[in-house]
Amino acid sequence: MTLSKPQLGLKENWQQFVLLLLINAFVGGMVGLERTILPTLAEVEFQIYAPSVILTFIIVFGFVKAVTNYFTGRFSNIIGRKKLLVIGWIIAIPIPFILIYGAHWNWIIFANVLLGINQGLTWSSTVVMKIDLVGKHQRGLAMGLNESFGYFSIALVAFSTGWITAEYGVRPFPFYQGVLFVILGLILSVFFVKDTRHHVQLEEQTSDVKPLKNIFTETSWFNNNLGSITQAGFVNNLNDGMIWGVLPMILLDRQFSMKDIAIIVAIYPAVWGIGQLVTGKLSDHYNKKIMLSLGMMLQAFSLVAMYFITTMTGFIVSAIVIGVGTAIVYPTFLSAISDFSHPSQRAQTIGIFRFWRDSGYAFGAICTIIISAFFDVEMSLIVIGFMTLVSSLIIKFRMD
Repeated sequence: MTLSKPQLGLKENWQQFVLLLLINAFVGGMVGLERTILPTLAEVEFQIYAPSVILTFIIVFGFVKAVTNYFTGRFSNIIGRKKLLVIGWIIAIPIPFILIYGAHWNWIIFANVLLGINQGLTWSSTVVMKIDLVGKHQRGLAMGLNESFGYFSIALVAFSTGWITAEYGVRPFPFYQGVLFVILGLILSVFFVKDTRHHVQLEEQTSDVKPLKNIFTETSWFNNNLGSITQAGFVNNLNDGMIWGVLPMILLDRQFSMKDIAIIVAIYPAVWGIGQLVTGKLSDHYNKKIMLSLGMMLQAFSLVAMYFITTMTGFIVSAIVIGVGTAIVYPTFLSAISDFSHPSQRAQTIGIFRFWRDSGYAFGAICTIIISAFFDVEMSLIVIGFMTLVSSLIIKFRMD
């Protein structure tokens, strides 16, 4: 089913837009289930302490989500955005139950395979649908709202799972939230969401962006603007994957309590989420190149600073700064990719960008494993911080 007489704009489509925001909050909540406590689950339930084993869940999640992003973009115009969204929620149904009852670490890995598929289908679909609805003048605002709801939800659930774990144990209570997210997300997607392909057809009539000859290679690197944005997205999630897997372990080693770890780990995506309410709108009006370069630079300095910090206050400040940096770049990535894409190719271009961006999760975990094999695991903060700085300079000197 499609919307009748489509019009472009946030005001004109506010009901569908708000509905998609709510659904994306549930999508983010599914990731938040694991954000704080999976390393603890590995140690407490399965007596697994090696970073190389613990980080396998991020590697699997990153690669599966990346590939799913690619195919979501490729098939959005063929199958339809809504159908892909619904399929994503159906695949999510077993996830919380596996996390609750899984008797072996391999079951947790399998849950992350399903989570990667779920996130690739649902988050990509809601992103593309919102961009379809609002038109070219409000993309930054749309992406700021979208990512804000998603990542603030991650932060809330990351905190709630940490708090519940501290009070009641690592299983089963923290994962009951996931059952609710799946039920609500699936019901809203099936019965209330409407497809947006007619909005794309409307925008095609007025677009002055030239179609790309080779969508994959130009988006991946060879187009100066699209390639610069894509590499930064890759590095952004590379450092986020490292933070996701390593920061709770580092804080445990430094004798922080589970509740303190939950606070620190939740602050970063909370600032990231809330900040996008402002930065998304700014990206509609200010120079995207400057915003992307500045945001990546803030991330780099914060990561390096964490290596030297030993106090709760220091980690909170650093988490806030890296959250601000990520808030600056995240909605700007998607609005900028859309600006340089023809409407008929936009879903596929976004899918390719998100393929590389979410591959960064897996490569961040792999880099951390390699670094920890030769140095203390905390050295990954320095190395990946330097890689983030280099990414910032690529944007500064290569992007138009």
